[in-house]
Amino acid sequence: MLHACEETVVEWVELVSDFLQQDWSGLVLDRQKPVPSEEFSFWKNRLKNLLFIQDQLLSAKAQQVSSILKAEDSIYWAALQDLQRHVQEGVREAEDITLHLTPVQQKLSEVLEMDFLQLKDNVAAVMDKVGLLWTGSEFYCRPRRTVVLLQEICNLYIQLSRDFLPGQEVIGVLVSEPGPVLQDIRLVIQTLQALKSAFCEQQSQLELQNQNQATPTPSWTFPSHLVFFHLDTFLNRLLSIQEVHLVTARFYQLDQAVLSGASGTLLTVGIQQVYQDFLVQVRLLSACSCDPTDPEDQTFELELDQFWEQVLDLETRLVSVLSKALEDCSEVASAAKVVKMFWFFLDRPRVQDQLPPCLARLEDQVLSDLDRTELEFYSQKEKPERWFRFCPAGAARLCWNRQLRRRTQETLRSFRTIQNLCGGVALAPALLQRAEQVVELLQDFRTSTRSDWSAGLEEDCGSVLNQKLVQIDPPTHLEVAGRKQLEAVLQQLRYVSREGGVALRPNADRLLLARDDITRTFVLLDQTVSCYNQVVGGAMEAELPLIQEQLQQLNDTLSELQSKTWICKGAELCVCPGVQQESQQALAVHSSITEARANMDAMRTIAQGWAELDLLQRSGDSLLESSVNDQICRGIKTDGEQLLSLTQVNRRLYSADEASEAWTGYLDYIDDRVQDGLLQLLHRALRFLTNSNLEQSGGAPLLAVSLHLQDSRGLVFEPSIDDGPAAFLKTIIRDVYGAGALVPRISVGRHGDYQESLRQNPELCALEQEVMTRLLQVKEEAEKLRAGLDRYAHLWLSDKQAVFQEFLAYGKPLAVGEVEADKNPPSLKDFQREIQVLLTISSEVTHLDEGVVLQGWLQVDMRPFITCLLSIILDWKDMYTDFLLESATNSLQQATRPQDRGSASFDLTDTILLLEVAGVELPEHLAAKLQ
Repeated sequence: MLHACEETVVEWVELVSDFLQQDWSGLVLDRQKPVPSEEFSFWKNRLKNLLFIQDQLLSAKAQQVSSILKAEDSIYWAALQDLQRHVQEGVREAEDITLHLTPVQQKLSEVLEMDFLQLKDNVAAVMDKVGLLWTGSEFYCRPRRTVVLLQEICNLYIQLSRDFLPGQEVIGVLVSEPGPVLQDIRLVIQTLQALKSAFCEQQSQLELQNQNQATPTPSWTFPSHLVFFHLDTFLNRLLSIQEVHLVTARFYQLDQAVLSGASGTLLTVGIQQVYQDFLVQVRLLSACSCDPTDPEDQTFELELDQFWEQVLDLETRLVSVLSKALEDCSEVASAAKVVKMFWFFLDRPRVQDQLPPCLARLEDQVLSDLDRTELEFYSQKEKPERWFRFCPAGAARLCWNRQLRRRTQETLRSFRTIQNLCGGVALAPALLQRAEQVVELLQDFRTSTRSDWSAGLEEDCGSVLNQKLVQIDPPTHLEVAGRKQLEAVLQQLRYVSREGGVALRPNADRLLLARDDITRTFVLLDQTVSCYNQVVGGAMEAELPLIQEQLQQLNDTLSELQSKTWICKGAELCVCPGVQQESQQALAVHSSITEARANMDAMRTIAQGWAELDLLQRSGDSLLESSVNDQICRGIKTDGEQLLSLTQVNRRLYSADEASEAWTGYLDYIDDRVQDGLLQLLHRALRFLTNSNLEQSGGAPLLAVSLHLQDSRGLVFEPSIDDGPAAFLKTIIRDVYGAGALVPRISVGRHGDYQESLRQNPELCALEQEVMTRLLQVKEEAEKLRAGLDRYAHLWLSDKQAVFQEFLAYGKPLAVGEVEADKNPPSLKDFQREIQVLLTISSEVTHLDEGVVLQGWLQVDMRPFITCLLSIILDWKDMYTDFLLESATNSLQQATRPQDRGSASFDLTDTILLLEVAGVELPEHLAAKLQ
């Protein structure tokens, strides 16, 4: 039994010793990558197993074995006691570690539930829990175990980061939309770097606590690279990926790069070629099938090395383009624009190596710009004519000085911009010294210019203050004394107030303080003299007697201003209160006279406008139904009333006495203008009548009559040309003259209306006589026309029946004076002859003109005459054809009776043919018999 118990103890000691010697940290230190949850499970299970072993060792059977070994004084009893002690120590260790690991476990559980965006803000809390574990646990405050836990936390964050990132698409998105993925990469890097920073912060806090505690806790003296071995490897991979994204984003900006200048097109093509070649490399890298976020996969490293090799080559080509572009820049500002265009890759090592020569050339260019500025300053400062065009000389010089200083500052600012973008190198001492020299030179010029301007302005202000306020320019023109000099001084004062820095002397300072008051006084004076000059200079001869008294009042009020200067008493300026009153008086006189003159212009316009009116107008091919245009007459009457009203308005404006000789003369002047306007109106109307009488006038005839054929009177005109046109024209002329009576007489000293005066005008009488002369000429033409148509008179004057009876008896109409002749009944040829004569006359009449224009003035309507004559000719023809038709009818009737056939007078066939020629159709019953 003893032997059996000893064998059992030996077996227990071996088994329990092996279990107690298990160390979790060994797994991690053997390059395993567990996460904290695995360690938490390890210690939980270890405590559970140790408690179970302890229960076994304390069981009755175990105690019985221990009693047997102790009773026999076996050497294994001590081994069993040691085993029990080791198990108790293991239980105490596991309980301590499990207890203090719980807060870390809870915090990491919270971390696992968080969104990745929240991890960065919680890494400090996680590290605090680890620090509490280090300071609170009796058995865990060992570097080996803490390093393992920290490595596990790093492994957890690596795992979370890889889960957050899109894996292979981290590089694949470079050809599509890399922006969002780059933001995710930056967030992961920042989170991992925050984890490392939190470790360092916790390490510093532990050291600080040790300094303040009596019994210090061990610090984290273990090397940090042991903690972040895997994390640094993963972080370096992410930094490489981030660099790829950044470089890609920079090169993508080349797509919009355009260079100008002599070789701008060629350089732009070179940039675009670099851009296209880079796109090829990006596509090759993005096609990599490995997971770039796996730091242990070296395939991506090989692809990345090839990519960077090509990028270096492209950067070298891009640097050559930049260097050539900078060489082509004629100004530093242009070079700054070029550098700004390529700012996104200026920090690349390959670019930095090539920048010093470019900066050296730009520095030389800055020095050249400073030299040119100095040369321009010395060459232009003694040419004042370039500054006196639009502003005072002092202001122009200061403005030019500011331009030079601004150019200098802009050159230095552009060069500083280039240097800051290219690495922040300080300006060269020689360049700074040269710039200070140029700036100091310009500053001295500004100081001297301000001093000279102040002295010259003081002299000008003194001259102005001693000027008279108003002076007379022969013969009677009034103007503000020294207005140009005063305006120039006021302009200089405005520029001085804007410029600042110009020290003013007493006179200039005095004027500057009172500048607004002087300006207002000057404006009032200018208005006063302007009103006076306009009143005097624009006066009409008929108006002068009316405004003589007002002019005298103006002369009296302005005489004081001609004796005053701008300095009244002592040093007080003459901002005269009386100027306001005098100006208002001048403005009142000017306003009333200007309004009266405007009314006079309106009256002239009304009178002159009548010359453009047409009292006589055409409606279609003739005059209007009323001889004078009623609408125009109403307008003339309204104009006359307005003229009368305007004269009354002017009487009030001039304050004229109606019985005064001056006012009577003024009305006579207006009356002459009105009469001239009416004269032009009537002249235009009568000239319209005379022009209408001319054949070459081209318009429609003025009058129209029609020619009629009456049985009792023969050819007559309706209306009669003897009385109708003459009466019509006299009515028109009377109505034309009647337009003069529509306007009330303006003059009070002239008798009769305007119509009476106009009827006595020789020119109008001559035009009237010319119209009546044209009327007589057209009458003669009308009589000639009527006499020419008498060749057809026998058709309406002869007795048709008597002539036809003679034709039936003698075979022809008897001639005039022929009383007896041999009777010879007419043959069918005789009928044919007479009918053909009538047809010829009918054709001739049909082709007569339907309207005839005589003298271009009278239109004769021939259609009534033609229609009536054709009707008469038709009656003549019907008389012959009716006889033939009756003869044909008798012949047909005889043809139906064989016994009477020999009694027919004409051949039936010839008769029918003749009727057809004459345009006569047989009645239907005769046509049936003919068939």
